[in-house]
Amino acid sequence: MDEGRAVKFNYFIIMVINRKKILIVAFFSLFASVSFAPGDGFITLVKNPPIEPFLKLINAVGMAETGLDTLAYNPLEEAAGFLQIRPIRVLDYNLRTGKNLTLRDMFSYKVSEEIFMYYALKIGPYDFERIARNWNGSGRDTFFYWEMVKAYL
Repeated sequence: MDEGRAVKFNYFIIMVINRKKILIVAFFSLFASVSFAPGDGFITLVKNPPIEPFLKLINAVGMAETGLDTLAYNPLEEAAGFLQIRPIRVLDYNLRTGKNLTLRDMFSYKVSEEIFMYYALKIGPYDFERIARNWNGSGRDTFFYWEMVKAYL
C-alpha cells in the first residue's frame, strides 16, 4: 500500500505542477494578447502637426517690428500689420503672383504671413539671417535689424 500511495502522491504532484504550468501559460497568453493585439478592429491614425520651419523666424520678425501687433501702422513708412509691410512690397508681391492685395490686407496675420513666406521661400529655410535682413531692406542697418530679430529667436 505504501507503493500505491507513493504512486498516487507522485501522480498528484505531477497534476499540480501541470496545472500551474497551464495557468502560467494561460495568464501570460492572455496578457500578451491584450498588450500586443489591436483592439476592436480599428486602426488609430494620429495627425502630426505640420512642419513649420519659418514659424520661429516669423514670430521673431513680428516681435522686432511691432511686438506681434497685427493692427500696427507706421504713417512715416506707410507700413502696416505685425510684419510692417510697405506699399512697395505689396506692389511687388502682386506683380509676382498676380494677386490684387492692398495695404489694408496687411492687417491680417494670415495675409502678412503669406507674403513673408513667399519671399522667405525664395531664400530657403536654413538662412534666417539672410531672410530677416532681406525682409528689412538693404544696407548696413540690416545688420542691426538682424541682431534685434536674433534676440527673439
